[in-house]
Amino acid sequence: MTAVVGPDPVARLAALPGVTDAVTAARTSVDTLLRHRVMRRDSAKVTAEASLRTARASAALDGHDIDLDDLREHLGHDRRLATGDSDSDALRVTLGTVRLHAELGTLRDTWDRAPRQALARMHVLVARGLVTDADLGRPRVAGSHTDPTDPLGLGPTPTPVEATARLDGLTQLLVTKTSAPAIIMAAIVEGELLAIRPFGAFDGIIARGAGRLVLISRGLDPKAVTATDVGHVEAAQIPGGQTCTDGATGGNATGSYAAAVRAYIGTGAQGVGQWIIHYARAVELGARESLAICEAITRAS
Repeated sequence: MTAVVGPDPVARLAALPGVTDAVTAARTSVDTLLRHRVMRRDSAKVTAEASLRTARASAALDGHDIDLDDLREHLGHDRRLATGDSDSDALRVTLGTVRLHAELGTLRDTWDRAPRQALARMHVLVARGLVTDADLGRPRVAGSHTDPTDPLGLGPTPTPVEATARLDGLTQLLVTKTSAPAIIMAAIVEGELLAIRPFGAFDGIIARGAGRLVLISRGLDPKAVTATDVGHVEAAQIPGGQTCTDGATGGNATGSYAAAVRAYIGTGAQGVGQWIIHYARAVELGARESLAICEAITRAS
């Protein structure tokens, strides 16, 4: 992130056009969710369901799309889906993403103290059984013969040396005191990790998990009940949605999300602001998704 520099650079991003209004709307939606009566007695059920839905959505954004009911059936009966090889791969990635979100809350203390250690653990949770053991939790290094994956079509990947430098900068940002709202910090963490692609595989899933972990650790969503990645998907389906700098609009979840990330990476302060607004809208929609979960639990009681 180079659009804003100086003291407390993340807090200064709130001055970008439209950012404060978007962040306020998102925070209001999360606060409404946290006040729902179900949260007083059944918050664990909301956390479990929101985590499952946001994990499925996160995997889908990287092209690993499994129907939620099929995923739920698999988790409930420990059965393989009757699908082809490509769908089996999608299932394995989605299950890794579910595993990550199920354990995300346990990483809170590590994240606050040693973000890089937490990121390594997140990679292990997602990628176990999908990459070699030697690559689990290890950032890209110079001389690697494997090109990083690019499911979002973001373009050239920073070299390992550049990625290491940017990851160092992000880590320093995370452990430095800031007055920035949690939503802005979460957006920057997710955007930077998407730009850096530190591990070369499953970086999008890890980036979105890290963004959610920021919301948890900084107190906006302490019970992990907001399905933010469902919001990323739904933001693309709203008619008349905000147009990204490459012309993408609503209707295609991955395309709209990728366009917002590309704006963050390549169009300076305007793009950073556009990405934060997109992220805040995803948080807002994710909170509404979880309100629907609360209502469903109420009806079932």
